[in-house]
Amino acid sequence: MPSPQHQYTLTIEWTGNRGEGTATYRGYDRDHEVRGENVTPIAGSSDPAFRGNPSRWNPEQLLLAAASQCHMLSYLHQAASNGVVVTAYIDHPTAVMTEDGNGGGRFTKITLHPLVTITDAAQVDLASQLHDPANQACFIASTLNLPVAHEARTVVL
Repeated sequence: MPSPQHQYTLTIEWTGNRGEGTATYRGYDRDHEVRGENVTPIAGSSDPAFRGNPSRWNPEQLLLAAASQCHMLSYLHQAASNGVVVTAYIDHPTAVMTEDGNGGGRFTKITLHPLVTITDAAQVDLASQLHDPANQACFIASTLNLPVAHEARTVVL
């Protein structure tokens, strides 16, 4: 019989655009919102599958949020450092946790799905390539013992 799996999804949205995007490293705020379905922001509990309060954030969601937030912040830094003006960034990360049958388990998959909006169509390839160094610079991704995959999209507005 296969081990049970639990899937998690969140929305992480950067809200720190002061009007100039990432035109300069000091020209944008690192503010963002972490949102999940049917939960209040950052009030903790355990996963409902483990008798937690379903109206509060659980550690599994927060780990996923941490991976997404860390990547976003690293990516915005890479963009600013490489002259790519980001005007919007939104991610809908997903994760899978698999129970081991002995009361424990582990995350087996994290995938980030960032949608990055930039100002210059000539920089779409560069903007897409910046996800790799952002992942390498992210403390959370570097700490985890599983790969953090990216299915990123870049648009120009």
